[in-house]
Amino acid sequence: MFDLDLLFQKSELIPVIIQHVESKEVLMLGFTNREALDLTLESKTAWFWSRSRKKLWNKGESSGNFLYVKQMMADCDTDTLLYLCTPVGPTCHTGADSCFFHEIVL
Repeated sequence: MFDLDLLFQKSELIPVIIQHVESKEVLMLGFTNREALDLTLESKTAWFWSRSRKKLWNKGESSGNFLYVKQMMADCDTDTLLYLCTPVGPTCHTGADSCFFHEIVL
């Protein structure tokens, strides 16, 4: 069993990458604290800490576009999480499936 306390040794807030469980498309990046992580584990829907609003939020609570967490992985440094999710509706607040749609030409 993975020790969840390892995740928050460096910071109280860590990044969470959200990836579609089937297509593997990266859908969004959010941040979590221990309380949001515990709520995610309990509800099986993605909870985050909003840095702009400075409060917990459950993705989909107002839009209905929930992210159902099917698998959760920690990175090798235990300071980032990856949630493999089944989205209900678009993930981005703009209505796009993914928050990553602005291409930067190299």
